[in-house]
Amino acid sequence: MEAVLAAKKIEAVIFDWGGVLIDDPRPWLMKFCAKAFDISPEEYVEAHIQFLERFQKGLISEEVFWRKVCTGLDRPMPSRPSLWGQAFRAAYVPRKQMFDLVAKLHDAGYKTALLSNTETPAMEFFHELKYPGFDVLVFSCAEGSAKPEPKIYETTLDRLGSQPSRTVFIDDRPSFIEGARQLEIQTILFESIDQVKDNLARLGIMADRPRVSIDGLRQPAKE
Repeated sequence: MEAVLAAKKIEAVIFDWGGVLIDDPRPWLMKFCAKAFDISPEEYVEAHIQFLERFQKGLISEEVFWRKVCTGLDRPMPSRPSLWGQAFRAAYVPRKQMFDLVAKLHDAGYKTALLSNTETPAMEFFHELKYPGFDVLVFSCAEGSAKPEPKIYETTLDRLGSQPSRTVFIDDRPSFIEGARQLEIQTILFESIDQVKDNLARLGIMADRPRVSIDGLRQPAKE
């Protein structure tokens, strides 16, 4: 999908995590958890999906999440300290070129953010990895709000100190893209790394070049 052409100079880029910066972990998460309970992925998903939103918004803890899932499955509670954390780590496949893109944009003077619908164990894992290049990190489990709700986009914009029309949001899910568009944020629906770079270039964003201010003077990269 083509990027929406910006009327104003872009100053910030927001990245989704799962499906953009990393391979979509959902299929492997479901298989890992299903195997832990010795059931089919289809059976697991049916129980899982009922409580996922509350888990992702941080409204219930992982322990409560598993208690509810296990009740629905008629299975004992997992003995592992954090089954979800282990499942997420097993499913985690980063896209190095995308993380490199974040770092290059940051070094070129753009504000950068991560905006993810994710659970507390996954958020904790992200913090462990200590990726460079992000000015702002926004996780649904820490905010009590999730994409495509307006509040979480507004929170991200506020922390970036950026206007919607000067911000680009990259996600792989059309409903989340639409949520951003409702707030007049520029958007790119992720299809491939090259496609994202092409669409950023259409918006005047060149990650490999220093940013140029309106008066033509080169802006220094952020510390």
